[in-house]
Order: sequence, then C-alpha cells, then structure tokens
Amino acid sequence: MPTPDSPAPTRSPPPRALGRWALIAFAVGGLAAAFGYAAGPLDPHRLIPKRIVDTLQNNGGLHPGYRRNHAKGVCVIGRFDSNGRAAAYSKAALFAPGRTPLVGRFALPGGNPYAPDGGVSIRSFALRLTQADGQQWRTGMNNMPVFPVATPQAFFEQLQAGAPDPATGKPDPEKQKAFFASHPETAAFRAWAKDRKPSASYATEAYYGLNAFYFVDAGGHRHAVRWRVVPDNGAAAAPLSAQDQDVLARELNQRLAQGPLRWRLLVTLAAPGDPTADATQVWPADRPQIDAGTVVIERAQSQDDGECRDINYDPLILPDGIIASDDPLLPARSAAYADSYRRRTAEEAHAGGRPPQEAHR
Repeated sequence: MPTPDSPAPTRSPPPRALGRWALIAFAVGGLAAAFGYAAGPLDPHRLIPKRIVDTLQNNGGLHPGYRRNHAKGVCVIGRFDSNGRAAAYSKAALFAPGRTPLVGRFALPGGNPYAPDGGVSIRSFALRLTQADGQQWRTGMNNMPVFPVATPQAFFEQLQAGAPDPATGKPDPEKQKAFFASHPETAAFRAWAKDRKPSASYATEAYYGLNAFYFVDAGGHRHAVRWRVVPDNGAAAAPLSAQDQDVLARELNQRLAQGPLRWRLLVTLAAPGDPTADATQVWPADRPQIDAGTVVIERAQSQDDGECRDINYDPLILPDGIIASDDPLLPARSAAYADSYRRRTAEEAHAGGRPPQEAHR
C-alpha cells in the first residue's frame, strides 16, 4: 500500500526474510495493499481496517514509523503534462492542457523496509497530483495487470494464507495452495506472477491502476475508466537475483542523472457490461483508449525525509471530475491506509520524530 517512512531512530532491525510467494501472497497491492474492510463492529463475519493492518503487520514484522505495506521505497518529484485529450471525458482541471505538479513514490510490496529488491517481482508507483485550486488526485498503481482477488474478504484470507509459520519464518505452502485452489479468480494473477522476473529498474515498468473509476465530464455524464502509465525510458535492465539489495533506488538515480523519466498516461474507456467491481478481470483489448499526457519524473528523494514521506496515497482522494466506482476494494483500501497512517505517525510522535507534514484527509 503506498505510504511513508520514519526517521532512522525509530527503525527496527531486519526480520527473517520471507519468500517470494509470501510477499506476493500478502502484499500485492498497491494499489495497493490493505484491502480488507467492512463497516460495523468486529465479529467473525465482518472486517474492519484494524484486522487487515494487524495481519499485514504480523506478516511483515513491526517496524515503527513505516508503512505496514510497501514499506521500502523512494520519493520522486515531477509533473503531469496534459495534452488536453482527456478533458472531453473529465472536467478535472489537471486534464486541461498544461502542467500539474506531482509527488510520487516507487516501492516494493511488504512491510519489511530492509527487504531485498529481488525478492519479489511486484513494484508500485503512487502519485499525488495537486491542481492550482488545491484539489488533489491520488492514485496507487502496480506493475501487474490484474489484482489476484475481487473482494476485501478474499484479500484478508490471502493475507492469512501467507502468514509466516513461527517455526520456519515462512508461509505454509499447503495453506497457500488451499487458498489458491478455493479462489479460481486468482488464475490470471498467478499466470502473470509465475514467470515474472524481478526487474532491476522502476523506470522500465508499466503500472496499472487496476480498480475502475468514473470520469465525469462538464455535462455531468459518467464514463467508466481504468488507467495505466506506460514507460518511455529505454531498455529494461536485467532481472535481479533474489537477494539483490538496494539496486532499484541506485538505478533510478543513475537514470535521473541523465535526464527526466517519462510515462504516458493511458486511460481505457469501458463498454456497457464491462465489470467495474472486479479487479481480477481485464477489459477487452479493443476498448477505446485515450493518451491523456505524460507523467514526468525529474528527481528522486530519500523516503526518510522526502516529500512523499508523510503522504497517504488514499485512492479516494479525488478532484471534481473523477469519482469512485462500485469496486469494493476502493473503500477498503482507503480505510486501511488511514489506519496504517495513524499508526506510523503515532509511532513517530512517541519516538520524538518530527511531526508529519500532512494529515490524512
């Protein structure tokens, strides 16, 4: 789940490494990540954010001041250059021709800020774009084209299946096998993950929003959409080995030393009947697509004190012209992100760290 880190004094030592499938099993998101929520009291049949965040924390280890998922990352600063082509579909000011500043974050899944870069193939890219009128668009994307499950309950079960066994420090393969067998909707994700090699570059990955939203035009008409960003940054780097450490941040800085990095923002328009409440299903490839402009990243910052450090990349913080769909993962993400944010900022305050730059809103 895209979220910030704490200053060095609050950091804890690395826990035992979790296997690649353990990370995939409990930390796919990004969008991404803590997706188990339903309003109401805690009972065996309902989920609240605390249960999901507790499980993420149990799986990844407690690292005070860090995000409970996507704990390891790097801040980036840049802009969105709109070409105006999406303005006919959304009245959001950022889609008018011109520039909108952004603060982003690349990250790995999982709650361990010391995890090896090559331990898992998932990468995430979160953005906060701020319009001149102060309204913001926050979005969290991942480099996988589908999410493994469609509901908060299924995600919670996935987290439970990926919990490390105290005796081994690794998930129980039989529990994971049973989970996937009982959730056939995970097939598309598993097919993607099976042969996916961990990339050595954030810059060469495409990132998918996964959840559906609606663009609202000036006439009040709604258009169901999904978005992704596609890189224009040269060749992909060679895959990482499982234990490669801190390669991604170094490689990103090396690329940025040569100039800005760019991704095209592509918006796909749904046809009637395309699912908006199921992130495990892709829309047909022949759906209309809008090239809305270019995401430009100009420089990177340490997540310890960079501008992304205290941003909650809540996917329901949206400007006029974008609204949430009926996807049940969206309110789940929002609620769990808020719970994680409250925990890490409280931990920083208790440890005497500097106050957060921005409260959740």
